[in-house]
Amino acid sequence: MLIAAAVCPHPPLLVPEVTGVSGPGATELDRLRAACHEAVAALAAERPDLIAVIGGAGRTAEYPQRAVASLDEFGIPFTLPPAAAFSAGAPGLPLSLTIAKWLLAGVVGQDPPGAGSPQVVWWGIAVDATTAECLELGETIAALAPRVAVLAMGDGPGGRARGVPGAADPAADRYDEQIAAALAAPNPGALAALDPAQAGDLFVAGRPAWQVLAGAAGQDDFDAVLGYAAAPFEVTYFVANWRRRGPAGAGTLGG
Repeated sequence: MLIAAAVCPHPPLLVPEVTGVSGPGATELDRLRAACHEAVAALAAERPDLIAVIGGAGRTAEYPQRAVASLDEFGIPFTLPPAAAFSAGAPGLPLSLTIAKWLLAGVVGQDPPGAGSPQVVWWGIAVDATTAECLELGETIAALAPRVAVLAMGDGPGGRARGVPGAADPAADRYDEQIAAALAAPNPGALAALDPAQAGDLFVAGRPAWQVLAGAAGQDDFDAVLGYAAAPFEVTYFVANWRRRGPAGAGTLGG
């Protein structure tokens, strides 16, 4: 049963090794990093039995615990676990799960998690996965343990970054409003209703992960906090937390 969820973006910029200590947009980047760390910490604080990490990938597959998070393709000397700690031939994680592994390591404090930490499963979902496939995977994940938490990794519209910087994009703006409202309500049904074709046109990386979250949530009631919604680098990033109402997730977010 899904008891909690966190939604975070996955730009490589979140990892300090990518940008250094300071640079253009450093203040806004600090805000985004802080929001992501707070969201993941709140997720872990729900004491789930299992954390399912979901993010876009080239194909839908579960990745093994020994899979390596790396930013080599961006020319960044970053790996998790450190290079000396993983065996040759270990599979690599897609970018979405690489950033998630970095975020979780900042909360759990080690990789892999130690005794007393929740089990973590890593699922890449194909960027062209159908809505039905996403919802079905979400339902399956929610049934894996009595207390399941989902960390859904995904960026919003990225088309602005492919055009003229600062140019108006009314379609992306409308999509941003739609996602922000669905995450803040929260409204799993609105996420389930997202059009994969429209998401593709707007270069939305997060659509599959958000629809997996919708499948995991089903028709259940959650409280929500939208911690961040902005497009500081011409790509929209959302950070949010959901928490089940009732005995399994007693209390309310922010209370």
